[in-house]
Amino acid sequence: MLRIVCAQINCTVGDLEGNSLKIMDYLRKAKEYSANIAVFPELTITGYPPEDLLYKPKFIEDNLRKLKEITESVEDLVAIVGFVDKRDNNLYNAAAVISEHKVKGIYHKMILPNYGVFDEKRYFKPGDNPLVFKLNDRICGVNICEDIWHKDGPIKSQVSHGAQLILNINASPYYAGKIRDREEIIRKQAKENKIDIAYINLVGGQDEIVFDGQSMIVNREGEIINRAEAFREDLMIADLPVRADKENSTPIALEKKELEPSPYLALLLGLKDYVHKNGFKKVVLGLSGGIDSSLVATLAVDALGKENVTGIFMPTRYSSEESRIDVHQLTKNLDIKLINVSIEQIYKMYLTILEPHFAGMKRDVTEENLQARIRANVIMAFSNKFGWLVLTTGNKSEMSTGYATLYGDMAGGLAVIKDVPKTLVYELAKYRNTISNVVPERVLTKEPTAELKMNQRDRDTLPDYEILDSILKAYVEEDKHTEEITSPEFPEETVRAVINMVDKSEYKRKQSAPGIKITPKAFGKDRRMPITNGYKN
Repeated sequence: MLRIVCAQINCTVGDLEGNSLKIMDYLRKAKEYSANIAVFPELTITGYPPEDLLYKPKFIEDNLRKLKEITESVEDLVAIVGFVDKRDNNLYNAAAVISEHKVKGIYHKMILPNYGVFDEKRYFKPGDNPLVFKLNDRICGVNICEDIWHKDGPIKSQVSHGAQLILNINASPYYAGKIRDREEIIRKQAKENKIDIAYINLVGGQDEIVFDGQSMIVNREGEIINRAEAFREDLMIADLPVRADKENSTPIALEKKELEPSPYLALLLGLKDYVHKNGFKKVVLGLSGGIDSSLVATLAVDALGKENVTGIFMPTRYSSEESRIDVHQLTKNLDIKLINVSIEQIYKMYLTILEPHFAGMKRDVTEENLQARIRANVIMAFSNKFGWLVLTTGNKSEMSTGYATLYGDMAGGLAVIKDVPKTLVYELAKYRNTISNVVPERVLTKEPTAELKMNQRDRDTLPDYEILDSILKAYVEEDKHTEEITSPEFPEETVRAVINMVDKSEYKRKQSAPGIKITPKAFGKDRRMPITNGYKN
């Protein structure tokens, strides 16, 4: 048998030392399991995506130096390690085939993705050599991520050179439904080419992106032999027959795993890694008594521990007694510290100072936004004093339409639910309550309001969230135009109003905190629209 160990590890971009030590640690574990092959994710040494670190010559040199150190530690097994290769003045997204203290071969990624969160053509040159090598009478091919998604990609050439096993190393980000797409592609490639495929994916959070792992090994019949954990580091092992023309592997008894894990788990990992990888331990957020801040507080506790989360309630004359009660109930349920800071006196002072300049003018959004900006100042003061990272609580529906205050509730270090539509916010909160009842029932049922003026409701400004989120999905994620979205359910007037809000709010989003991607198209790297834009949809 040929034993493959897939090291699904969590790397940190730029931490060449830490990543290399982890690689060598997992190589030791692979040896303990008598592995013939140990396979690591894409760009394991540098982390993914390294972005403009790739323009730093010293970074490239250090990455190659770490590859040499790893190579010296590899003895009788074969290790497949992702790194950045340099030839002349060109950089390559590469995989090294290492054995007996030597690099026996190097594969350069041939198909470079340049869409969504990917910018590989900005940095790398495509390879042209479909590498194969022989191990224990079995011919193996190595390729990288995007290479396997294309029917006529390098896999065809590798199979024509006799490859019976493809080792595909990946940094494939998560979004809801992605795992099903991956499985369909891998199964299809395995069956059509009559090969076994080991698909190894990265795991962990990196800025807005979350890598979910879920590595898999698929036999030539398209059956999954083994599948790694979702959103966790894992060491996945599978035994294959030495010769592919012998009786093929059959799926082992797999522990039952949820095929499509809740986006809640992606948010947890993204939040945890963003906080810890950026050197923070504790976080702080404003609590309003609403569903958004309640969900973010719950995520923070689940990801970081209750001792590392502080909530601040900052009421004014417009804050209801219900909100105060709900905030206190939430913090009691979560067992986190709550700080009460009334901003009413500060708000009065602002109004007094500005009154001579606004004389004769009606109160409007100006006075509403003052409250949000005062709250931002207060929460940032706690952040500065105690070294806490500020979590913002705006959801995707609000970020899309600009229903948020620039330099107010948008101010902070991480926008945890920036890519979570309002309707999904409710679903995730209800899901979390099935585990333990932490979000107060009234928070789940009361009508959403910003409480910045008397009797304010979100529906005074926005369509019902069920309608709004459907329109936003069509416009923001699917790039549909007005006529395509308009229907009896979505009147043209409503569609045009929503699209206008989205387009006018681009300048706000450009200044907002990064958020964790969980949908096919998130604001940020996925969707980069100009602020100055004369095109009207």
